[in-house]
Amino acid sequence: MSETIRVLLVDDHGVVRRGLGALLATYDDIEVVGDAGSGAEGVALAQRLLPDVVLMDLVMPGMDGIAATRQVKLASPTTQVIVLTSYSEDERIFPAIKAGALSYLLKEVGPDDLVRAIRAARRGEATLHPTVAARLMLELSGARNSPLDQLTEREREVLACIARGMSNAVIADHLVVGERTVKTHVSNILSKLHLQDRTQAALLALRERLVPLDDSSTP
Repeated sequence: MSETIRVLLVDDHGVVRRGLGALLATYDDIEVVGDAGSGAEGVALAQRLLPDVVLMDLVMPGMDGIAATRQVKLASPTTQVIVLTSYSEDERIFPAIKAGALSYLLKEVGPDDLVRAIRAARRGEATLHPTVAARLMLELSGARNSPLDQLTEREREVLACIARGMSNAVIADHLVVGERTVKTHVSNILSKLHLQDRTQAALLALRERLVPLDDSSTP
């Protein structure tokens, strides 16, 4: 009989943890040795239990799954982390992999595929959701599309003005449009790029070379 795979569940939703626990309990070669409702609790349990595999949610209050993954790998390098999340955006995928996650799955994964991923992780083999795998391949090949590609030409102009530190009123004068129109463009930009504020938008514009680094001040 093969060695039992010791699994730790980390997810802030109790229903998810109970569902996963009930599912994995039906497999003779898998034992759920603990479950945690936060990243910090997950790290503490991983340090104590030294599980073979951690199923890690990403979006949790306090310490998120990316930070928790990093801490788990520091505490127990032999523990493999499988990200199990609802999010497939680049800004979550790449930091999670860089933090030490071996595999990245979406919560839509079927039970059999999840169990196969756990068994593979125990052997040190990665499993990636097809969408995640495709994005990683694009990133590695240098062919990743810019997130700015989804913006209209006018929205790119507004974003460039934001990166230069211009207020809505100044942008309105600069582009000869109404300030209300500028506010609408700013709202659309933040929504399309999944950003929280103008500072994040400006940093993204600079990172994507929408404006030169030495051209980020108000004219």
